[in-house]
Amino acid sequence: MKFDPNSVSFAEGAVKVERVLRKVGVKKDGKILTSVDDRARKAKDFLAVKNVPGDFRKWQIPVVLTQAQLFISEGKANAHVEEHSHDEGDGVRIIMSGSIVYDGKELKAGDWMYIPQGAKYSFRVGPNGASMCYCYCCCCGGREDIENWVPDPAPDLIG
Repeated sequence: MKFDPNSVSFAEGAVKVERVLRKVGVKKDGKILTSVDDRARKAKDFLAVKNVPGDFRKWQIPVVLTQAQLFISEGKANAHVEEHSHDEGDGVRIIMSGSIVYDGKELKAGDWMYIPQGAKYSFRVGPNGASMCYCYCCCCGGREDIENWVPDPAPDLIG
């Protein structure tokens, strides 16, 4: 499978998150949700993303902001991400641990990179692997992930 971060729209990704939240019993009731809450842990299983380069794992955080979707990704040491772009919107990648090398520069824990909509780029994971958080104005999920969505779509949100 060729890596294509443009196969699912922002709206489709938002619908997926809403459906998963309903499935695991999370209500938007003003309460704080953390990654260690039981329902958030259950949601993680449903929000795994198969559309990733080799040697990576990725999952969507069960939150959709007004114009952003969030993901966490882990890359094995020296894994390479081929050149690609995010054509639907801008993104920000934050290195949480380890490092990546982009354009000859090493980005370490606490560093970030802004990726404008449509900008082509590639990177390599550093020798100790990397854990990253992504904030996208697009979805970056995969078409294959949609086929396994929880029932009860909200088709008015899919465009």
